[in-house]
Amino acid sequence: MNSNVVKLASELIAMPSETPTSNRAISDFLQGLLEGAGFSVEELTYIDPFNVEKVSLVAKKGAGAGGLGLFSHSDTVPGDAGWSPFTPVLENGRLVGRGAADMKGPLAASIAAACPFDATELKRPLVIAITADEERGHTGAHDIVKRSQTLTTAWPQYCIVCEPSELQPVYAHKGGASITVTARGAAAHTSTDKGVSANFKIAPFLAEMAEMAQTFRAEPRFQNPLFDPPTNGFNLVISDGDTATNVTAARTVARLGIRAMPDACFEEAVRMVVDRAKAYGLEVEQRSIGPFFTDADGPLARAACRATGAPRAVTVPYGTEAECYQDYMDALVLGPGNIDQAHTVGEWIAVEQLTRAVEVYTRLIEEMCF
Repeated sequence: MNSNVVKLASELIAMPSETPTSNRAISDFLQGLLEGAGFSVEELTYIDPFNVEKVSLVAKKGAGAGGLGLFSHSDTVPGDAGWSPFTPVLENGRLVGRGAADMKGPLAASIAAACPFDATELKRPLVIAITADEERGHTGAHDIVKRSQTLTTAWPQYCIVCEPSELQPVYAHKGGASITVTARGAAAHTSTDKGVSANFKIAPFLAEMAEMAQTFRAEPRFQNPLFDPPTNGFNLVISDGDTATNVTAARTVARLGIRAMPDACFEEAVRMVVDRAKAYGLEVEQRSIGPFFTDADGPLARAACRATGAPRAVTVPYGTEAECYQDYMDALVLGPGNIDQAHTVGEWIAVEQLTRAVEVYTRLIEEMCF
């Protein structure tokens, strides 16, 4: 299927599966494709908080535990204006379209590599997992590790998360926390002097956050030199709903982000922010996604280096679903394409990367499943 990987990636791009919408159509297509190639396919569905059906698939070829899993997701960020995101185009050695890099191209490469293998020839099983809602907190991945009978009764020994890494094996990446801080006032025309400005109520907290940002950048305990950049990317955005200047703001929301790294006092950093917000009587909500970290010289990392020709596994600053899988399998991130192209207008992946990914995944299947 190496020659067909671009065709398959194009077919997947042409099936809109933006995270806010249902991914039922693309999941049904993929299930039929995998079953036709000899996989037994488990479907896991749930209704998201917006009453939209979501579907994840876990497909297996071969019996027992161990072997290799190739894990991807079927959802994408929205298509955006200014181009035709769901009309795949081949130009100058690139496949252009929403999800080309993140991650319908990598997903197509994993399927193209896995489908030709005969189940009777496998000594250890081969698993393909395709989750929903990766772009919304890795919801589908967290769901399948709890509910999938295929996985929980016989975990693969090794797991490749096929996110774009330019086919560089990735042994560690950052996670993150999202902290939402809300101040509430009372709206009134400023001529009455009867209003209460939520902006003034939140201002002292914001001043402390400006100081805290300098602390996070300067103090080594909040850094990890294994990553580039080594800092936690502390950021703050604010909204009062574009309140007019002659009206006191009734509600002001500050959203803060902290990127998680191993051995970089991530929990302490989150606690510092939350504690200061509560000290001012502000409302606080938070959610976190942990970092991913495995052995840079473990058996899977060494196998990935052999398959790709890379001298060593590396770290990256972005996050993937590997954080969900690392407690259950020896995991690694390895996929075609550049993360810089993900979520952009005109998103693309190099055709050379797609075809090479099929070869890399094929080598890994041969090593881990035979």
